[in-house]
Amino acid sequence: MVNFMEFTPDNRLVYAATNLGRDKVALVLMDPSTCRELEVLYENERYDISSISYSRKRKKLLSVYCTGHKEPVRHFFDAEEEALRARIKAHFPDHRYGVADSDKAEEHYLIYAGNDRTRGYYYFYDAVNDTAEKIADIAPWIREEDMVEMHAVTYTTRDGLEIEAYLSLPQGLTPQTAHHLPVVVNPHGGPWARDTWGYSSEVQFLCNRGYAVFQMNFRGSTGFGRKFLEASYKQWGLKMQDDITDGVRWLIGEGIADPARIAIYGGSYGGYAALAGVAFTPELYRCAVDYVGVSNLFTFMKTIPPYWRPMLEMMYEQVGHPEKDREQLAATSPALHADNIRVPLLI
Repeated sequence: MVNFMEFTPDNRLVYAATNLGRDKVALVLMDPSTCRELEVLYENERYDISSISYSRKRKKLLSVYCTGHKEPVRHFFDAEEEALRARIKAHFPDHRYGVADSDKAEEHYLIYAGNDRTRGYYYFYDAVNDTAEKIADIAPWIREEDMVEMHAVTYTTRDGLEIEAYLSLPQGLTPQTAHHLPVVVNPHGGPWARDTWGYSSEVQFLCNRGYAVFQMNFRGSTGFGRKFLEASYKQWGLKMQDDITDGVRWLIGEGIADPARIAIYGGSYGGYAALAGVAFTPELYRCAVDYVGVSNLFTFMKTIPPYWRPMLEMMYEQVGHPEKDREQLAATSPALHADNIRVPLLI
């Protein structure tokens, strides 16, 4: 893939995000007329780059950003920008922040600050005087101290992949003190998307009711490079599901999960994973909730909407072809194995 992100000040070249000829999406200098790569500006060994920061005033590339496991990964090209970011961060030691906007002079900024226990706040930041004034609380009725933390954890799959995951626990517990808890396993939708560290009202609701919540970036989740993405191709209900299963078994092995009280719940692809969980590993779950999930891969491929048609050949490569891969799609369609389900299921 190639994504033009910003033109150079002379409008001749572009700063582009690309993974052509490499595993991770890197920031490169590129000639837009030929797509010839002229210089690699930044490449992270673990994550794809996701955005850049550019100064309109100074006509200069400032930094590049990757979505990390918990903390963002940012590489600076400009010392002035790095110093500014450090000054802003000093105002929000317990929060992650982002620059939402600035004036043309780049002296006044609208800053978003948030974490895993709040929807966040907006501040007016004066860079000249280094002052931050709160202007809005997105959800003032939510008390940050009443919410729970989202813990960044990792586990290894049966075939050796390291999976980044998030574990949220009822109030007062840590991964070290949590034992034999009821758990809601919550795989994300997409599936070519990802979970990130931060506030989730669903997670907070479930933890408030005494459940632990477990979310994982199984193979195919975005932001971890091309190999990790392509490892998911034609693996619905197979290795992608194994990644979820291995995470649940890791929780049990750590003593965090009560093996008799584990539920699986998800939307879209997460709904498919919930159905696959109770159809293909029925011994693992006590119940399941499928929210708008795919249940039959044949009907799914037949009902691709018109605006997805240009991607249909790619869908055949990623999910499977209804004729060439008929046996596999039949084996991994939960609706065709509903007789295996022996626990309560809500759709």
